[in-house]
Amino acid sequence: MTDVFLDLAPRFLSPDTAKWVTLAFFIITFVFILYRRFNIAYVSLAAAILVVLLGVVGLGEALFTGVDWDVLAIYWGYGMLASFLTASNIPKWLANRVVSRVSQEKYALLVLCVIAMILSSFMANPSVVIILAPLAIELATRMNGNLFVYLIALAAASNIVTTVTMVADPPALIMASQTGMSFFEFYWFQGKVGLGTISVMGILAAILVLLLTFRKMNQEVSLQPEEVEITWKPVILLVASVAALAFIPWESLGAWNHRGLVGLILGLVCLAFAGRSAENWLKEYDWNSIFFLIGIFILIFSVNQVGLLEDFANLLINTGISSPALYLAIIIWVSVLLSSFIDNVPYTVIMLPVCSMLALSLGVSPFPFYFGMLIGTGMGGNLTPVGATANVLACGMLEKRGYRIRIGSFIKIAWPFTIAAVAVSHILLQLFWL
Repeated sequence: MTDVFLDLAPRFLSPDTAKWVTLAFFIITFVFILYRRFNIAYVSLAAAILVVLLGVVGLGEALFTGVDWDVLAIYWGYGMLASFLTASNIPKWLANRVVSRVSQEKYALLVLCVIAMILSSFMANPSVVIILAPLAIELATRMNGNLFVYLIALAAASNIVTTVTMVADPPALIMASQTGMSFFEFYWFQGKVGLGTISVMGILAAILVLLLTFRKMNQEVSLQPEEVEITWKPVILLVASVAALAFIPWESLGAWNHRGLVGLILGLVCLAFAGRSAENWLKEYDWNSIFFLIGIFILIFSVNQVGLLEDFANLLINTGISSPALYLAIIIWVSVLLSSFIDNVPYTVIMLPVCSMLALSLGVSPFPFYFGMLIGTGMGGNLTPVGATANVLACGMLEKRGYRIRIGSFIKIAWPFTIAAVAVSHILLQLFWL
């Protein structure tokens, strides 16, 4: 079947022409993604269709080699699980129960942020903000506190955990899929602490910084837990799906070696439990991100096929820098800066092969570069109010309530918290992996 599709896109461009055309499409696509004047899914799909029609890559290559369907299936399955968790009222119940047991405002807000981190390890960040924002607003109102601090801290906390689990965010999932990393290898890999463990250590440092930020919020809390009806079914499904990802020997399954089956089955089971809500869950699901990912996978596959990624890697290699430690620092902190205004999914798909080529030239493992790039691009979204969807959502809630989004005020909350997490993670990567 693949050969039939390959024949549908005759290659009539010379290699040099194909390279320049692909580069032009890549730059134009990134510009449109950056400014978001059009739906980014339409932009990425249009670029993907054009590279196929012009014969840069064949349709079969694009669909069966370029697109990582396992990533998309897992992303969809956990999206359905997030809807199930929301409908189960467990996040709301958990937040109410825990926060109501805390005596001081600073600890209540800190606990709320930690709960946001835990939930965001398995759910989309914007969903977590939507779930927990009402409790944050109620708490701020009762304390006569600054709602700006509450919501920005909540959004930043939900963004900081993108590399804590392999299903927390598409970039982590893409890296795990392309390297064949299992769920637990995310925490202990090749005899060393893995990306997830290093991220948790960085986040613990960030939590201490948050506590320092909240140090003057000493009012007594008086919050009664709200009685809500809950169901534990989605938690059972979460545990079962994580166990399947972690313990099934996928590499020995031959043609069935597709972790995406876990996501597909998980999503279908969630829909089966949804009953009449299934249609709404499917309508509300972020299909835009799925189509965006498909287009980006094909476009970056084309960029790689024509040799542009190799050219970029050679530019980095030929800088005269020979220190892996210096390259690691550059990768981490440049990723932090870039992620504040570009989408981290295409950046990740681009940088994974670049990191591989760079590591090969230096004679070191590519994994510290993979991990550093993911930490930088995942956590760096907290540098600006528009660097992550959760931040945009929180700022929108504040503006509706008459708050003005001042960059200086945003920086005071988000920057120390984020920089602490990245810096500690950087040091640990340097110590354990280089």
